[in-house]
Amino acid sequence: MHVSFKASDRSYFAILKKEVHQLAVSANFSERKVGEIDIVVAEMVSNLVKHGGGGNLLVKLVEQNGIQGIELVSVDNGPGMTDVSRMVADGVSTKNSLGQGLGAMKRLSQIFQVYSQKDWGTVILCRIFDQELPHFAKADKQEIKTAIIPKPNETACGDGFASVVSDKEIRLFLGDGLGHGPEAANAVLAAINAFQECTEKSSVETIRYIDSKVKKTRGLVGTVAIYNREAKLWNICGVGNILTKINSHAGSSTYVSYNGIIGLNIPRSLNEKEFAYEQGQYLVMCSDGLKSRWDIKYPAILRYDLTVLATALLKDFARHTDDMSVAVCKVNH
Repeated sequence: MHVSFKASDRSYFAILKKEVHQLAVSANFSERKVGEIDIVVAEMVSNLVKHGGGGNLLVKLVEQNGIQGIELVSVDNGPGMTDVSRMVADGVSTKNSLGQGLGAMKRLSQIFQVYSQKDWGTVILCRIFDQELPHFAKADKQEIKTAIIPKPNETACGDGFASVVSDKEIRLFLGDGLGHGPEAANAVLAAINAFQECTEKSSVETIRYIDSKVKKTRGLVGTVAIYNREAKLWNICGVGNILTKINSHAGSSTYVSYNGIIGLNIPRSLNEKEFAYEQGQYLVMCSDGLKSRWDIKYPAILRYDLTVLATALLKDFARHTDDMSVAVCKVNH
């Protein structure tokens, strides 16, 4: 789950910076790295106000190759940039400032990406790790990224995601506890625990197993998607309003879930739906914290980390009246 901070005016900057600083300290980053994180956060929020007219900063702890990191994502609805590479170069500014912002973010981040479209806005992704990432690391056979944030003014999040990856398959689960707040969070946590311990092979039986384990909670909606690497097939089953789309060069296919509530009433008859793998295909799952008619029409966005796509969907389609979640998976054969 990301923590979302609103960065609309300078009066909130001190609190925002302090909270991110404390998160980095609590994760045992070195003193030097905490200082670098402080600089990146300061540049990001300053950039949001100067150039984006205000926006949001999403923050969460991450891990890669066993190394602790922090993910910082800024998103705005500003004028956007037509020449990102030029703006990243130190000394370039459109606001008569020093122009160090994007350049400093890039230097201090192991992973740095900027996605921007004219009159749409900008998403900036920074990941900072406590140690250098190994250059010899093999490319993952899959990329799985999420953007999950609680309802505004809530700290507990009723949306949750889990993945289980092996040489044979990829198993994904996105759940949304009924309502919001701590009880919704308890329901989705119980479902995630059940999903992670489940040994059933099919998405249907996995849903039934989760249902049996969350009877004492308020219930939830959820979808299970399983990718069989050998057969090159997705099989998907869901109950309730999680929207799942599989997108490829050939077009988009939508999976429609069954009506019901996991833990309270699921249909007696459940069937999984199969989708064949295609090169360049990616799967997107969203809770109803996003508007139901979302679509992916972002030029060249798949050249970027999938977190950028997940954040773009939140930016354009979030309702802001409930917990909000997007999970994206791309298989690399």
